Amino acid sequence: MADWPQWRGALRNGTSPETVGWRGGKPRPLWQAAIGQGFSSVAVVGGKLYTLGNAGGTDWVHCLNAATGKPVWQYKYTCGAGDYGGPRATPTVHNGNVYTLSREGLALCLNAATGKLVWQQRLSGAVPQWGFAGSPLVQGSRVIYNVGTSGTALDKLTGKILWKTGEGPAGYAAPVAFDGGIAIFSAKALVAVSAATGKTLWQYPWETSYDVNAADPIFSGGQVFISSNYGKGGALLRLGSGAPQPVWQTRAMKNHFNTCVLHNGFLYGNDENTLRCLEWGTGRERWSLRGIDKGGLILAGNQLVVMGGRGELILLAADPNRLTEQARGTVLSGTCWTHPVLANGTLYCRNQEGTLVALNMRG
Repeated sequence: MADWPQWRGALRNGTSPETVGWRGGKPRPLWQAAIGQGFSSVAVVGGKLYTLGNAGGTDWVHCLNAATGKPVWQYKYTCGAGDYGGPRATPTVHNGNVYTLSREGLALCLNAATGKLVWQQRLSGAVPQWGFAGSPLVQGSRVIYNVGTSGTALDKLTGKILWKTGEGPAGYAAPVAFDGGIAIFSAKALVAVSAATGKTLWQYPWETSYDVNAADPIFSGGQVFISSNYGKGGALLRLGSGAPQPVWQTRAMKNHFNTCVLHNGFLYGNDENTLRCLEWGTGRERWSLRGIDKGGLILAGNQLVVMGGRGELILLAADPNRLTEQARGTVLSGTCWTHPVLANGTLYCRNQEGTLVALNMRG
């Protein structure tokens, strides 16, 4: 059993140490709650669940009992819903505080137990077409956001601006920490910056239609994988002195906004509408499964938990040698573009329309 304290889990890599006991039929629902429109995923810490939604021009930060779905506290502020309505970023829970980011750039720090406001800061920078989406990253004494040309950092205890990199349009991906600094997938490039100063260390140009650089970069073994949709594709880059150098590039992995997971040297991810398995070192495709719309996935042990874009949950073996489906069932309706979350034996899934459901995964 394990908590899930932030976007893409404790290590921000889309993986859980738990295994899934579900083996067929519709998983048993434990509870469901109405949380408002949006794509924000959930964080689960200490028996509490945190997420965001929008209703009637108001964003709501929800703290729910993770076992029952009953409200513990709520915090609200005025915010437009925008196109494909609602907040995008996922709360980050760290040392008793909850950090959130609205699609309009309002950064909040709330007490995780009570919901009391610790600080707030209105971040500046050109708002991308579909709103700010990158989930906050706590790194040392700083909390870092994909806002501005290539990121903004605040003091995590006070909200004071420590550095900012300009007013240019942001990308939609979350900041990612790696051995050399912080990676910001900006509107036009992958940019590495110093966590201490925000100074640019290197950058690699990567332009996508509508500036939708939305899937998080994945670092491993001195290399980084980046991907985007609208016909762009993905690339593996080798890190070294100066700017990264390409190892391979492919059109077979076009992540729209849901990030791949990396497991034992293989990438598993959504290529526009098709789940694919690619070799990390070469980009060679091993297998594919069509029909998942714009859904996302996580890795649980040696299993892939896939949320189809129309609410179908699929369980697959994370096996590069063969496509092995273990279970399938519809758990939601509507637009389900947010990846599922597994925490302490329960799977949490949401749709854009505002339904959050908790499912028993203990078998």
